[in-house]
Amino acid sequence: MQQTNWHVITGAPCSGKTAVIRELEQFGYAVVHEVARAYIDERLKTGETIERIKADILSFERHILYKKIAIEQSLLKEETVFLDRAVPDSIGYYILEGLDPDDPIQKSRLWRYKKIFFFDRIPFEKDPVRSEDDKIASRLDKLLKEIYRMLDYEIIFVPLMTVNERVSFILKHV
Repeated sequence: MQQTNWHVITGAPCSGKTAVIRELEQFGYAVVHEVARAYIDERLKTGETIERIKADILSFERHILYKKIAIEQSLLKEETVFLDRAVPDSIGYYILEGLDPDDPIQKSRLWRYKKIFFFDRIPFEKDPVRSEDDKIASRLDKLLKEIYRMLDYEIIFVPLMTVNERVSFILKHV
């Protein structure tokens, strides 16, 4: 396992991660945008539906997992990077979909992240990319906390605040 200087921003769907990642990027920090969102956005632009994109859920989740791994392999371990979700998040999605989580569990041991920032939930809003609902978001919230604890990470909980306040909160902990 290789120690990194990468900071994971995670939490349930619709917890404000993307807005904070964008703000950190505006401040000049290196960021990795959420892989699943980018992939779904790309496929939606070609006219596919979310149902079609996720028709083969194992292929979909495996694609997202291995794309995350490829991105993380391309990063410098010493560089300060903020990730909108990381490899361990795939464990939660595999479990949620009833898939065997052994592969993402093993892959989650490739790197050791510097800090895990877990966002408190905000009121759930549906958008074209989200296939989850409030009930699934709540389940993912619990699963992701369990997963990062199982991997022996100390979780820094980011309370509900404005985007700028959340960015300041994170930067004080970096």
